[in-house]
Amino acid sequence: MAGLGALARKLFGSANDRRIKQMRARVAAINALEPELQALSDEELRARTDMFRKQIADGTKLDALLEPAFATVREAARRVLGQRHYDVQLIGGMVLNSGQIAEMRTGEGKTLVATLPAYLNALTGKGVHVVTVNDYLAQRDSEWMGRVYRFLGLTTGVIVHGLTDEQRHAAYAADVTYGTNNEFGFDYLRDNMKYERESMCQRGHHFAIVDEVDSILIDEARTPLIISGPLEDRSDFYNLVDAFIPHLTDEDFELDEKQRSATFTEAGNEKLEGLLREAELLKGENLYDVENVSAVHHLQQALKAHKLFQRDKDYIVRNGEVVIIDEFTGRMMPGRRYSEGLHQALEAKEKVSIQPENQTLASITFQNYFRLYEKLSGMTGTAQTEAEEFGDIYNLEVVEIPTNVSVKRIDDDDEVYRTVEEKFNAIVELIDDCKSRGQPILVGTTSIEKSELLAAHLKKAGFRQVDVSDPEAFKPLFDGDSGTKKEKVFAVLNARYHEQEASIIAQAGLPGAVTIATNMAGRGTDIQLGGNADMRIEHELADMPEGEERSAREAEIRAEVEARKQQALAAGGLYVIGTERHESRRIDNQLRGRSGRQGDPGHSKFFLSLQDDLMRIFGSDRMDGMLQKLGLKEGEAIVHPWINRALAKAQQKVEARNFDIRKNLLKFDDVMNDQRKVVFDQRIDLMDGAAVAETVTDMRHDVIEDLVARHIPEKAYPEQWDTQGLQDEVRQTLNLDLPIVDWAKEEGIADEEVIERLKKVADETMARKVGQYSPDIMRQVEKAVLLQTLDHLWREHLANLDHLRSVIGFRGYAQRDPLQEYKTEAFTLFESMLANLRQATTAQLMRVELVQQDAPSLPADGELPEMQAQHLDPTTGENEFDQAAMAPLPAGAARDPANPASWGKVGRNEACPCGSGKKYKHCHGALA
Repeated sequence: MAGLGALARKLFGSANDRRIKQMRARVAAINALEPELQALSDEELRARTDMFRKQIADGTKLDALLEPAFATVREAARRVLGQRHYDVQLIGGMVLNSGQIAEMRTGEGKTLVATLPAYLNALTGKGVHVVTVNDYLAQRDSEWMGRVYRFLGLTTGVIVHGLTDEQRHAAYAADVTYGTNNEFGFDYLRDNMKYERESMCQRGHHFAIVDEVDSILIDEARTPLIISGPLEDRSDFYNLVDAFIPHLTDEDFELDEKQRSATFTEAGNEKLEGLLREAELLKGENLYDVENVSAVHHLQQALKAHKLFQRDKDYIVRNGEVVIIDEFTGRMMPGRRYSEGLHQALEAKEKVSIQPENQTLASITFQNYFRLYEKLSGMTGTAQTEAEEFGDIYNLEVVEIPTNVSVKRIDDDDEVYRTVEEKFNAIVELIDDCKSRGQPILVGTTSIEKSELLAAHLKKAGFRQVDVSDPEAFKPLFDGDSGTKKEKVFAVLNARYHEQEASIIAQAGLPGAVTIATNMAGRGTDIQLGGNADMRIEHELADMPEGEERSAREAEIRAEVEARKQQALAAGGLYVIGTERHESRRIDNQLRGRSGRQGDPGHSKFFLSLQDDLMRIFGSDRMDGMLQKLGLKEGEAIVHPWINRALAKAQQKVEARNFDIRKNLLKFDDVMNDQRKVVFDQRIDLMDGAAVAETVTDMRHDVIEDLVARHIPEKAYPEQWDTQGLQDEVRQTLNLDLPIVDWAKEEGIADEEVIERLKKVADETMARKVGQYSPDIMRQVEKAVLLQTLDHLWREHLANLDHLRSVIGFRGYAQRDPLQEYKTEAFTLFESMLANLRQATTAQLMRVELVQQDAPSLPADGELPEMQAQHLDPTTGENEFDQAAMAPLPAGAARDPANPASWGKVGRNEACPCGSGKKYKHCHGALA
């Protein structure tokens, strides 16, 4: 069957080929319009935007305008940027416009491609979002491509960290908005915590183009976006729970020190139920009723604190604070706290002041955020290996776009060595050889630690490392002297200095340049052989005014770059070296794809050792013994296409496992996402102010019906009614003192009659309040009470779901599906939250008394609760917003070594600005 498939592809082409062939007809139509558009003046070309908008308003479909709109953008880009879209770039634009993923090789101009569908879809006036991987690229692309949009009469905006709400509002109001995935996601969450519709920044989710779509929708999507804030003080609760633990004996719990887990036994559960009942903390019949999920969670954390964590080993108590001790280094970690209430449990155990727990105020996964868009598309150099995940989760198809010029890069088979030491020696030898021939080299490593290890080997071989953050230290390479001078220099990039890195990556194609990088995805800059003339001109002639002298210097730089390009071409183009295989083939392909851009020659090779992580996972021990028996000597490598195929299969297995994990996590998050949509939609309806009075009245009536149903069983005789209980609850909930006990004595009275009387009295009471304070003021009060109560209960609900999620896995031991159990319990909790919302809102409004001042209003836009943003880097586990939260250094500002206030944001691995020569984290950063 496989043979038949191959034959069919040979005769008819693959599905991808057939799709591309269909689009070529439309490319021909766009090309046919070119002479006509070239004859237009700038004003006439710009006027086409208004013409297109009118056609859309008259009912013309977007797809019908594709050819003329794309032709217009191409002509605008040619005039403004001096760049004319290639035919394959037009095909890429069509793929994006159809809501699919365009897989385009590195150097094919994806940034320019995005202007085509962005312009066409922006004509509707609903806004287009272009999503990038970092703030630098968002700003750069919005300015660079913004020239094309502005020329055609469209507006552009950019969303980066640190903007005010007014600036965000203006940016989202633009026709095309650039920004990072984190900022778009957090703005959505923040918008749904606002109290006025006008203060919401985003205006909908019409169309998004995601650059480096695999990095954002797959790699970054492993961790959710979270906005958290401090909980109210619950010291009494933690102390009460802590007091229960000494009552337990060894039969009441089980410890697993290896897994660092502690669980209660059946006897322990019964004992705790009794203790909770005495303390009036038990809700429902038993400990594991869904209402007690939070109490159970904190009991388990208190048990862990007492039985698994030892003072002076796992933590110390210093100055009235519990300070964690790092289990690997034995050092104290001040400022770090255990999550999910564990730190508070330790504080209660040690009888020190209990700091408030951080609570999730709002959270969303990237999968669920990007599925909000009516139309979603993406572009990257490497998506085909993840096509199944894109299809399953985002309903996106991957279309491979042919290159403008055929790829000439040579991809060698991997070289496999026995040890890491032998592997690095071989890499250094190859780097030295390429350097001597003037061939540029890019070395890819899997982590910062591995890049530092390779750097140490290069230094031993006589190379000098230059400081990426200091342009002056990097001058020998930046000026292109690395090819002419014999000085051996190299640079290490690790995604901390985005702006400097873009400059260095742009010059990494200089003859003899040696660049080590941890991850080549999303750098946003091509490696051009001979260097990047535009970047050099921008860097070197920044202060030179326009004129003959500048023009002459520009021409000199371009001639120098061309000469160095010929030198690099003669040496064989860019040589890409991989120091080991990643878990994902996609990351390896990203690295390889940096060489051989636009038909340039190039070379790539991966060096592996049997001690590499991927090799160890797949049983390299047996292979090691076999190779020794076969007589493989030190420094020798095995090279064979079979090894490449075996590794590709191993990577596929890891990719499939990671995909299953992400898919399973998403199934759990989808449960919360359905509830999140209901709550956020409800908030918007309330903020719009439509029928708030009607909503409040319905809630009040539901509460009355629930109260009566609880105390008057269906078809029960009046003498069986709990009228005293009902009378007390009506007083407590509705603030009404009514003779319900006497009503029950009336002959022929039924529960329906009691309900109607209660509704009548409650409605009359509220009508008097409306008459007393005016309908407008009461509508504002109702809206304020309803929104604030909903927000408070939603946050409690999120905490309950987190706690439920942490324990639901145990249901698997009882042969019950944890996901199905989670869905059922989460629905029960949600129903309970809605019932609490009705009761709490009604109780507050029935008691409200206003002092005659200005009309009460909702919290102002800037008065959201104190909160912090969090998105964990999936590879390091660090919060990406820890550094971003610090004040950035103003553009052009200089750092005074003697004045730390002038340093702004300093990366932990950056050289300390004080001039000590140490890394910041080992110097002033250690004191921060």
